[in-house]
Amino acid sequence: MAGNPGAEGAELSDEMLMARVQQQDSAAFETLYDRHKQRLLRFFYRMLHQDNEKAQDFLQEIFVKIIEKPHYFSGKSSFLTWIFTVANNMVKNEYRRLQVRKLVVAEENLDIFSDPEAEREIIDAREFQRLVLEELDGLDPAKRSTFLLRFQEEFSLKEISEILGCSLGTVKSRLFYTTKYLATALKAFAPNNER
Repeated sequence: MAGNPGAEGAELSDEMLMARVQQQDSAAFETLYDRHKQRLLRFFYRMLHQDNEKAQDFLQEIFVKIIEKPHYFSGKSSFLTWIFTVANNMVKNEYRRLQVRKLVVAEENLDIFSDPEAEREIIDAREFQRLVLEELDGLDPAKRSTFLLRFQEEFSLKEISEILGCSLGTVKSRLFYTTKYLATALKAFAPNNER
C-alpha cells in the first residue's frame, strides 16, 4: 500500500505507521521520520562527542536501515523503544571502532579544572551543560547512554532497561553512580560550595 496516509497519518501510532512502512508506504515513512528525527539527532549528537556531522550521518543511517529492513521491527516493543535500541547499538559499535581516539580526547579535556580562576567564575547554564557533557564523555558508554536516555530523552527506567538490554537494577545503579560522579566532578560549580 504505497500512498499518502494524509491527515490520518498524523493520527496513526508509530507502530501502525511501521506496519505501513513494511508495505512500502513512503508517506508513512516520512511521517515517522518527521516525528523522530530531532530526538534521535539530539541523542546521536550527545553520544558522539557533540560531532554534528557524525550525528547527521548516523541519523541518515538509522532511517536507511528502516527503509532497507523494515521487517526488523517485530512489534514486540514500542517503536520508540526499538529505534532507540538500534541507535544505542550503532553508537556502541562506533565506540568500539574509535576506542583509542576517545581516550586521547578525554585526557585533553581535563585541563579546564586546573585553572583556579575559572573555578571562581559564575558559569551560566550553557557552560554548565557543556561541562556536564564533557564529563559524560569521559565515562564508559553504558553509563553515558543510561544517563542521557533518562535525563535528556526522558525515558522511564523500564524503557531504558529494554533499550539497553539490562536489568532495572542495573539501570538504577548506573544512574546513581553517574549522578554521584557528576556531583563530585562538578562540585566546584555548586552554589553552596565552601572552600
